[in-house]
Amino acid sequence: MVVDQMRWDFLYRHYSRYSKGGFKRLVNEGFSAENTFISYTPTYTACGHASIYTGSVPAINGIIGNDWYDPQLKRNIYCAEDTTVKTVGSDTRAGLMSPKNMLSTTITDELRLATNFKSKVIGISLKDRGSILPAGHTANAAYWFDGQTGDWISSTYYMQQLPTWLQDYNKKKMVNTYLEKNWNTLYPIETYTQSTEDDKSYEGKSRGEQAPVFPHPFKLYAGKNYDMIKSMPYGNTMTLELAKLAINSEKLGESGTTDFLAVSCSATDYVGHQYGPNSIEAEDTYLRLDHDMEEFFNFLDNKYGKGNYLFFISADHGAAHAPGMAAEKRIPGGTYSDGEVLKTLNKLFEAKFNIKKTIVTSTNSQIVFDHEAIEAAKADYNEIKRLTIAEFRKQAEVADAIDLSRVAESTLVPSLKMALINGYNARRSGDIYVLLRPGYIAGSKTGTTHGSGYPYDYHIPCVFMGWNVKAGKTNKTHYMTDIAATVAAMLHIQMPSGCVGEPITELTHQ
Repeated sequence: MVVDQMRWDFLYRHYSRYSKGGFKRLVNEGFSAENTFISYTPTYTACGHASIYTGSVPAINGIIGNDWYDPQLKRNIYCAEDTTVKTVGSDTRAGLMSPKNMLSTTITDELRLATNFKSKVIGISLKDRGSILPAGHTANAAYWFDGQTGDWISSTYYMQQLPTWLQDYNKKKMVNTYLEKNWNTLYPIETYTQSTEDDKSYEGKSRGEQAPVFPHPFKLYAGKNYDMIKSMPYGNTMTLELAKLAINSEKLGESGTTDFLAVSCSATDYVGHQYGPNSIEAEDTYLRLDHDMEEFFNFLDNKYGKGNYLFFISADHGAAHAPGMAAEKRIPGGTYSDGEVLKTLNKLFEAKFNIKKTIVTSTNSQIVFDHEAIEAAKADYNEIKRLTIAEFRKQAEVADAIDLSRVAESTLVPSLKMALINGYNARRSGDIYVLLRPGYIAGSKTGTTHGSGYPYDYHIPCVFMGWNVKAGKTNKTHYMTDIAATVAAMLHIQMPSGCVGEPITELTHQ
């Protein structure tokens, strides 16, 4: 399981309010690698899911962002896009997806290979990328939510039609049942003492709201805007409901061969983006997820028996504190936009080198140059890079600007240097990386985001529980890429093709 945008500290921040059978059970019965980090930057959703399951980094698996600019096609590429397939389960374009842009195998692929494809692998997430990338290239199925129709869908990459059990589930339109509940706090709102006050101008309002406060009127969207389920805790509830249905309907774990269910809970990310990690909304979302987790574990216990299934939980990234909250509490941070710098530089390069638009785009904290135009103008590429770096270094919010082709020569601290190297894919990455100061985000005035190589974004949970896992903790440094290596070691199967991780040997009985 990947919990989207779950900072490591959330294992403990709300610990006193968690139930015995949810996150507390994980921490007490499972083995927690407490210092598990993401070893690359930028830290985005697609990169995280791909790296957990490939045991690799964007430099190798090719998933350098949720999307990236392709200089040959001269447009942005979405991480899971595939125009050669069709949507299964709706008439929208939401199913034109597959894992083809991921360049290495996953631990789920390796399980399929190791059992000569007798193992079943299924991915489930509200987000297409949160289902497709973990499930891998050889998955039996990947299912994600179509916010336009309110149905769970797939693509012809996996199947020609949805299984009967999922068609029947879609007919119930359970999303409306959840939206109809609205969203109020699970407990009296005055008990949420680990969060900032409810009414904050730096929290984002939902459509139809006068202020970003409880109760949130999600009933307004029932039957109209199904996508809003992603922005409330019930999005996670529905995801785990579908996971249980898939386990029963597909008879996972009943054939005598190991099966793999890859689940991603995405609502935590949408809530975090809108309100920030210090909000009552975020606290309530994790308290509700805790209850959902307890139910899920009870389901697995009843189905297979304690100790007969292997469970791991991690996150694709964390999140910065909302810049508004940081300002309020006098914590360093804020928002940043590079729009004016880009205009200044393009004007400079037009005057100096007669190139109309030298900088094509700014994406994933990277500046992308028009190499064809630079070559055609016989302009000095190194001078263009030098001037760009100098201009960005003038910005108060910028810590540094780095030539991505020469990271090893930079004076960055070793951890950031390695993160940039691991995140750099020669075919897909940009030219200059703009490193913001800690606490600064490229984003709006409300809510927050992620993407940096700082601890609030790269320190993630990593807890294993169940089959052959002994209870305990380690504070030894581990990385996101170690998860797939650990599963491979425990199952006695090959590591994924691009794996750079090492097994977390402390957690096993062997």
